[in-house]
Amino acid sequence: MRVLSVVGARPQFVKSAVVERALAACGVEVLGVHTGQHYDEKMSELFFHQLDIAEPYVNLGIGSASHGVQTGRMLVAIEAVIVETAPDAVVVYGDTNSTLAGALAAADRGVPLVHVEAGMRS
Repeated sequence: MRVLSVVGARPQFVKSAVVERALAACGVEVLGVHTGQHYDEKMSELFFHQLDIAEPYVNLGIGSASHGVQTGRMLVAIEAVIVETAPDAVVVYGDTNSTLAGALAAADRGVPLVHVEAGMRS
């Protein structure tokens, strides 16, 4: 089984660390997709190192823009990764633009979605 784990903001790194370790322990291949929503390279490296998270399969490097533009860029890029990797599921975390783009891309490609931490968007 292959799963895409989509992250892009600081809180998502923490949540994904636990989920990705649990999936890997069950023999699931986890491919990390870093959207670059929070795009400080040193900060991302620090999170990956301190949380012992594997480097992402791909860093989309989307960066900053208006919400609509940023989410649209993420949607197009994540959809391309889905087509390239043919995952069995996509995991998204929280309530960020990365979450929305990952969910829309999965739905558009007919891939099951797992949403960790459903709740209110602030």
